[in-house]
Formats: sequence, C-alpha cells, structure tokens
Amino acid sequence: MPLMPQPWTAVIPLRAGSKGLPGKNTRLLAGKPLYQHAVDTALEAGAQRVILATDISEVLSASLPPAVHAIQRPSDLCGDAVPMAPVLSHALQLAACSGTVVLLQATSPMRKAVDIQAALRVFATGQHDLVMSVTKADRGVLKWGRLDGDRFLPLSDPSYCFANRQSLPPVVRPNGAVYVMNAEWFLKFGSFVSERIGVVQMSVERSLDIDTLADFERCEAALASQIKGNK
Repeated sequence: MPLMPQPWTAVIPLRAGSKGLPGKNTRLLAGKPLYQHAVDTALEAGAQRVILATDISEVLSASLPPAVHAIQRPSDLCGDAVPMAPVLSHALQLAACSGTVVLLQATSPMRKAVDIQAALRVFATGQHDLVMSVTKADRGVLKWGRLDGDRFLPLSDPSYCFANRQSLPPVVRPNGAVYVMNAEWFLKFGSFVSERIGVVQMSVERSLDIDTLADFERCEAALASQIKGNK
C-alpha cells in the first residue's frame, strides 16, 4: 500500500452567510457544530494542521485544539458568487501552507476519515495534480446537450443521445467532499482545472451535501441511525 504524504494540512472554508440555510456551518448536527464534523474527521485521518478560513466571529474566537487554527476570511471572499479557488488561494497564503493540502467542505458531514486517506493514497502515486472524491450519477446525462440558438450540441459522444440508457457507460460526479493537491501547484495556477485529475469513489450515502434545511435533516437522521446502530 502506498504511503500517504506526510505531513499534510486540511483547509476548511467557512462563511457566515448562507441563503439556503442561514447559520448552517455552526448549526448543531448530532450534538456538535456542523463544521466540527469536518475538523474531527480531518484529525482522525491524520492531519497535522487544520486551517479554518472563516468570517464567523464565534469560530474565530473559539478555544481550539493546538493543531487547529482559525484565520480571517476577508469579506470580499464571502459572497454567494465567490468561487472556491480564490478562497483557497487566500487561505494557503495567509496560513503559509506548503506541501500536500486537503480541502474539506464543512457541508459534507457524512465523509469518513477513510475517504480522506484513500484520496491521499491516490495522490501519493504522483500521477495526478489533483485528486477529488466522486459518487455515482445518472448515466442518462450522457444523452444531454446544450443549446446554440436552435441547434443541439451534445455534451459528449453524439451517439449516446440515441442509445439505450442501460448501454451507456457509468458516470460519476464530484461530490465536493475531498480535494487533495499540492499547495505550491495550486498557488501557481490558482485553479482546480487540470488534465491530471485522479478520483476516489464514495457511496451515495456518504456523499450527502448540506445546502437546505431538508438536507440538514436528512444528514441528521442518517447520523442518528449510525449512532443507534453502534450502541
């Protein structure tokens, strides 16, 4: 089994604003703030340092374990339309991160330490600029296209548009739970885009992402079921 790169840093971006579910990052889920699930999973997976990039005052002023550090996320990087790339770049520079970094979004509380470790092992092969977690998706999307006026432009192989769904190849989608990369590589290009992206697959159940109250309640029920099953 390939060795995982050591040491490595987890970066967890948090912001106070959320249209789908206000205050979700600090909302209690299974007895602890949502963001704490990401922190605990990162430490369990072996992170030497965890960076919380946030504008949430209660997180910035919280008493944190020695390996966990909160840094100020500027207001111009906290809007709904701000992409993740500049947020991560700012955090990496402010926290002076180098070597392997793992981006963990707090809205994926079902993610396990083994998922992070699996992604680190794939990254350790040296064959990829970025490794991200994915989950199975409906292969029917291969039939889709986009519009150019009144013209249909297939998203992939045109023959897929007219194939039986069952004959289409399997499809996966990024689930947003785990991203592994080298800090220097990311700061150089300022983007996740690469032709060398590796993947680790996660189950649909562990790929739940919280954006709305319904999502939160779904995760809460799933975690409660896990806790009950472990008793």
